[in-house]
Amino acid sequence: MNSIKALLLAPLLKFIHNDFHQIFSKMSLLDRFLFMIVHSIDKLGIWHRLPVILGLLYLAIRRHLHQQYNLLNVGRTPVGVRFNPADFPYRTADGKFNDPFNDGVGSQDSFFGRNILPVDQKSKLLKPDPMVVATKLLARKKLIDTGKQFNVIAASWIQFMIHDWIDHLEDTKQIELKAPREVANQCPLQSFRFFSSKEIPTDFYDIKTGFLNIRTPWWDASSIYGSNVTRLHKVRTFKDGKLKIGKDGLLLRDEDGIAISGDVRNGWAGISSLQALFVLEHNLVCDSLKKEYSDLSDEDLYRHSRLVTSAVIAKIHTIDWTIELLKTDTLLAGMRANWYGLLGKKFKDTFGHVGGTSLGGIVGLKKPNNHGVPYSLTEEFTSVYRMHSLLPDDLFLRDTNTAQLGTNKSPPLIKKVPMINLVGLEGGKSLSEIGFTKQMVSMGHQACGALELWNYPMWLRNIIPQDVDGKDRPDHVDLAALEIYRDRERSVAKYNEFRRSLLLIPISNWKDLTNDEEAIKTLHEVYGNDVEELDLLVGLMAEKKIKGFAISETAFTIFLLMASRRLESDRFFTSDYNEETYTKKGLEWVNTTESLKDVLDRHYPEMTTKWMNSTSAFSVWDAAPESHNPIPLYFRIPS
Repeated sequence: MNSIKALLLAPLLKFIHNDFHQIFSKMSLLDRFLFMIVHSIDKLGIWHRLPVILGLLYLAIRRHLHQQYNLLNVGRTPVGVRFNPADFPYRTADGKFNDPFNDGVGSQDSFFGRNILPVDQKSKLLKPDPMVVATKLLARKKLIDTGKQFNVIAASWIQFMIHDWIDHLEDTKQIELKAPREVANQCPLQSFRFFSSKEIPTDFYDIKTGFLNIRTPWWDASSIYGSNVTRLHKVRTFKDGKLKIGKDGLLLRDEDGIAISGDVRNGWAGISSLQALFVLEHNLVCDSLKKEYSDLSDEDLYRHSRLVTSAVIAKIHTIDWTIELLKTDTLLAGMRANWYGLLGKKFKDTFGHVGGTSLGGIVGLKKPNNHGVPYSLTEEFTSVYRMHSLLPDDLFLRDTNTAQLGTNKSPPLIKKVPMINLVGLEGGKSLSEIGFTKQMVSMGHQACGALELWNYPMWLRNIIPQDVDGKDRPDHVDLAALEIYRDRERSVAKYNEFRRSLLLIPISNWKDLTNDEEAIKTLHEVYGNDVEELDLLVGLMAEKKIKGFAISETAFTIFLLMASRRLESDRFFTSDYNEETYTKKGLEWVNTTESLKDVLDRHYPEMTTKWMNSTSAFSVWDAAPESHNPIPLYFRIPS
């Protein structure tokens, strides 16, 4: 039988890239057929140029393959106590009791999963030296921005999400990196110390060690509520379900100047502004629910309002932020289909969820689906979200007190505020002086940095990190070098193996990666001719971008898998996305919110009317609004 099988496969293997022969031989017959479709299109490099409906089909097939081959559990499959979801119709403080088959899945201090088997790099932690890589390939020479596509609110938003999803438990052991002589005079720090990630035995034969996530990986808005009961109690008022907030609409601060919020580690004014906005949103939901259901207790109001606010955040990320990040008709259709299904919003609002994921969308499915692997966020997910290059060098502070506006509702510039002055405890003081409106309008009117080589902010190469309680640590760090080290330390595959494991055709030389001659020369200088040694972060920044994409295709492939998984594994977006759990009023609140602009309009009704010309709050606010396209979305052909 094996001989017959090999004989039948031989003609196909001639067509398939050599690196995929092994995984192809292990696939089911159906998956082989689907892989052949995807691989054929990949060899032509045309999926993003296909008509929208065909592009969606390609992405659906690719996502299916990743669900089959790129979800790896770390640690023993949890054997917790099975519980009745009806006993926990709310999000718990630490993320427990979401998955009905195991109470601990997705909780604080659970393992990061994997999309790719770990690749041990302990012998190569300093080869090439992280500070050399950071200096020669990442450090910003001159700001490269994203034009009108993406603004500083968008950069702040993804950090707001990261503070909801992921953070690694650290060890007590400290590591020191020293700048090699060849780059020492270009490094802001000659050396720096930091805590290693704490590696934990998994007691599992396949992946023997892993790392713990000290945030809850569910989409539960833990950035404003916290990831445990202690933090949650600090932010609650215990009256009418509400959270603490200052009279000025900003986060309250304790006697040490530390914000009273769900997550206070390594923040800046942009993150704090979004945390404050969604505390206001939570409290407004509380008011609305109390008016509608006067018999609800403080605890009930809090629980329902948290569900509503978390869902609003998830929806904004899905059908507003991501659509601006991946500015193509195919992804506009794809992300809206994730939430509403191919039948669309009007159909779903009228008839409810009909059909499976494709027709009705993920949200509102009859039951969650983890594809046989307990839910977690992954090490690879963490790595592709290394997006600090989005941050500018200065915030261009705008005058919101004048009636004189420039072109397309643009207020005049007052001054440039160095970003370092908006970070940490000092940033909290600065934000109090600036105020929410001026901060938000200023971020809205400023383009963020691009995810490219030589665009990593220099001020982040000499930054004060914080403990989980928001207190400054004594040692400054070079964040660019640290991020290179972290991927190696956590056994995340290098760029080429990363692509190979995601069924993406690997590069064979530097010209496959980039057309930039200076980049090719520097890559050769740092890595020689060995493309297999290319660090993931460098590859993601160097990679040729698809037109309209602010990120690389390699990073997008992880997004394709994990963006859906965050929704479909969570019962509060599937089986419990209903009026009984959310209340009728609460579900209506989520269903009628389509964008960050909607939230801003509820709390600052004059802001977008006066200062925002763009369609989305995540694109630069003086950009022209989206023009009407008479061609139905599914029938469009990318230009």
